[in-house]
Amino acid sequence: MPSRADTIDLARLALTSGEGRRLTDLDVPLDDLELGGERYATPATVAAVLDLSRMSGGGWALRLRFAAPLSGPCMRCLADASPEIAVDAREVHEHGADDPELTSPYVSDLDVLDLAAWARDALALELPRQVLCRPDCAGLCPVCGEDLNAAGVGGTHSHDRPPDPRWAALRELKLD
Repeated sequence: MPSRADTIDLARLALTSGEGRRLTDLDVPLDDLELGGERYATPATVAAVLDLSRMSGGGWALRLRFAAPLSGPCMRCLADASPEIAVDAREVHEHGADDPELTSPYVSDLDVLDLAAWARDALALELPRQVLCRPDCAGLCPVCGEDLNAAGVGGTHSHDRPPDPRWAALRELKLD
């Protein structure tokens, strides 16, 4: 049975240099996300796999994998969108490293991994530029707001073209 994992005490695993472990039964909590002013719901927890290994010198190499469904409005047509986002994130943490690329913000000085924060940030980084109901979403008509997906392929939706404002003075002429 999966166990909820907000944090993991890496020191308790007592791994030696070069040794690794895979933790598979983890339920990692997620928070809802806000993107482009819209709220996207996530499940309360997702099943995740965490691979970790002890590096020589006392550091950690970490890999987190999970898939999370989102639900919220499509950014083009405002219909319900529910894509599934696959996450495969990696972190390296070396104690006392001068290079910030080698220190993970998710691992504390006491070797406690903040798994919930890492999962939330990794999910946010994997989000597409636009959350869509389907890849070929046509969006809404910029003139009247009708859903262009309902018009079908090659759609029948159209508007009369507004007159060119440069010719407005000529429309005022009375040629009687």
